[in-house]
Amino acid sequence: MKKIGILGGGQLGRMLLQSAINYPVETYLMENDAWAPAAHLCHHFSLGDITSFDDVYQFGKDLHAITIEIENVNIEALEALEKKGIKIFPNTTALRIVKNKIRQKQFYQQNQIPTSEFVITENRSDLMQHEGFFPAVHKLAEGGYDGKGVHIIQNKIDIEKGFDAPAVLEKKVPILRELSIIVAVNQQLETVIYPPVEMVFDNYLNLLNYQICPANIPEKVLWKAEAIALTAVKNLHSPGIFAVELFSDIDDNVLINEIAPRVHNSGHHSIEGNYSSQFDMLWRIMLGYPLGNTDTIIPSALVNLVGVSNHQGKVRYKGLEDVLKMDNVFVHLYGKAETKPGRKMGHVTILSNEKQELLHKVNQIKSLLTIVSE
Repeated sequence: MKKIGILGGGQLGRMLLQSAINYPVETYLMENDAWAPAAHLCHHFSLGDITSFDDVYQFGKDLHAITIEIENVNIEALEALEKKGIKIFPNTTALRIVKNKIRQKQFYQQNQIPTSEFVITENRSDLMQHEGFFPAVHKLAEGGYDGKGVHIIQNKIDIEKGFDAPAVLEKKVPILRELSIIVAVNQQLETVIYPPVEMVFDNYLNLLNYQICPANIPEKVLWKAEAIALTAVKNLHSPGIFAVELFSDIDDNVLINEIAPRVHNSGHHSIEGNYSSQFDMLWRIMLGYPLGNTDTIIPSALVNLVGVSNHQGKVRYKGLEDVLKMDNVFVHLYGKAETKPGRKMGHVTILSNEKQELLHKVNQIKSLLTIVSE
C-alpha cells in the first residue's frame, strides 16, 4: 500500500482525504495545528511546521509521495526528498516557479503566454518610479493566500498600501470575465482538462463569491482559454493538478492571471458536477492510475461560505436547515471550529440544467445561509 503525505491540513487537505477512501492508500498529514480541519481524517498525523526544513524532511523521508495543500512549504526539504527518490506532486521545479509570483510572471513571459503587463518592485519606494503604470495590482511575491497579499494601487495616493517587499506590479486589465480551468497531468505528462468555470469575486475580500460551470463564453474565448491553460501547464513539465486562472476582456482577448499548483476552490464543484472530481483525479495521478473523466455530468454553481464581518469566535451556521431543504443542493462545511470575517468556512454546490435556476439558488443561498459567531 502506497504511503502518501499531504503538507497542510486545511479545507483542501480535508476534501482530499475524504476522497482517499476510494483508493488503497495510507495517508499521512502534517500541519502546525492539532485541531486542523483535516487532522482526524488521515491515518497518521504529525504536528509540525510545513515551512521548516527538518520538519518536512523528517515527515517525508519514509513516504512514497507527497503533495501540498498550500504553496507556502519548505521547497529545500522537498528537493532533498525528491533526490532520495520520493515523488513530489507537483515537482519542485514547478513549485519553485509557481509559488513565487515574480518567477511565475517571468515564466509566462519566457514562454510567450499572454499575460498582463508587469514590472517587478523590490520595496514600496519602487512604486514611485511607476506612477504612469497606475491603476495597477500589487502582488506580494510569496506568502499571499485567500485574498491576502494583493493590493489595488489606483494612483500615487495609494502607494502607502503597497508592499515593502519583493512584489509584482501588474497593469490593471479591463476584465469582462474571470475564468478558471483545472488541468490534470499524469506521471507520463499526459493531460486532461476540465470545463472552464466563470468566477464572480467579492471585490472587498478579493475572494471567490460564486461561480458557474461550464462558463457561458464565446467559442473563440473557450479555445483561447484552453490553449493558454494547456500551454502554461505543459511548460511546467510536472505531474499534478493545476488550477489556471484567466481573464477575458471586452474584445475577447484572454490573459493568464495565476496558476495554483494544487487542488483549488474553483474545482470544488467537481465533487458532484463531474465524473472524476479534482480530488479523485489527484489520487489517480499520485498512485499511477489512469486519468479520470473530466466531463460535466450536469451544470453547476458553487457558492463560497465565508465568515461575515463583525463576527469572530465559535461558529454558528445561521439558516443551514433552510438550505438543506433545497433540491439538488450539496453543503460542504470545512470543520473549522471558529469563524472570523472573510474566513472560508465551506461551500455549497448547486446542480441544474437551467442557468437561471442556478443563479436563483445562488442568490437564495446567499440570503439564507450566513456564517456567524455564537
